[in-house]
Amino acid sequence: MGTGSSILGADGEWGETSLGDMPESCVAAVLLYLDPPEICQVARLNRAFRGAASADCVWAAKLPANYRYLAALAAAADDEGRGDGDANGKCFSLAATKKEIYARLCRPTPFDGGRKEFWIEKNKGGLCLCISSKAMTITGIDDRRYWSHLDTEDSRFHSVAYLQQIWWLEVDGELEFCFPAGSYSVFFHLHMGRPYRRMGRRLCGTEHVHGWDITPTRFQLSTSDEQQASSEYHLQEQGGWKLYHVGDFSISNSDEFIKLKFSMMQIDCTHTKGGLCVDSVFIYPKGYKHEKGNIICM
Repeated sequence: MGTGSSILGADGEWGETSLGDMPESCVAAVLLYLDPPEICQVARLNRAFRGAASADCVWAAKLPANYRYLAALAAAADDEGRGDGDANGKCFSLAATKKEIYARLCRPTPFDGGRKEFWIEKNKGGLCLCISSKAMTITGIDDRRYWSHLDTEDSRFHSVAYLQQIWWLEVDGELEFCFPAGSYSVFFHLHMGRPYRRMGRRLCGTEHVHGWDITPTRFQLSTSDEQQASSEYHLQEQGGWKLYHVGDFSISNSDEFIKLKFSMMQIDCTHTKGGLCVDSVFIYPKGYKHEKGNIICM
């Protein structure tokens, strides 16, 4: 059976119809069941699908419930960042179409002085956030005997904190944000050993790595509505960046600000520990399939 079918025309003669003859409203009703990348693909079929794939009613259903709050943050960031909004040189505006808003929110939006970012993931529209180590309180971070800052392309923020040696380690951070309703997972992005490049190759210096196999490192999170989670790991994984799962939390009200606190600590002072890179904390929708997949869970 082909894409066309026979129908009886007004003059009594048989004619042909095809997908291109479908009303855009009918096509839009079908597109509501597709994910954003699929909508963009079927938009190439014909004029009817192309028109329906740009309809506000289709993209409004794909946007987070509090997209106006997120779009306002994105517009403010574009204004602050020299107004380099979309590809045609125009600044992003809250008056944009829903499709344009979705496309803009898929790009990272910095806030808090560039130390934090948020974006929505392209496939499902879930909210993701990343908090730099520069936005956290780290024991002894200002003392070069213990810590140093490394410039690296492996970080979204192009810089990580590298621990050479310390007795007491504690890393604390917090975030106040208006999350769309749903469940979220919190991860610390860590690396054992000092990453560096030589002649284009990624290498890892392990001369400072010690002390992590004696006592587990404890990770914790808490929210302003009294949700709590914790986990413990021996940090023995080497040779690459790992996402250490701290725990999960849930949001029921998309219009309510919530304060999230998170930490990692290893405070057994019977021995020193070192050789750890602290990059950032990631917050993903629960169940989100991570690109790199190097996830450590209990």
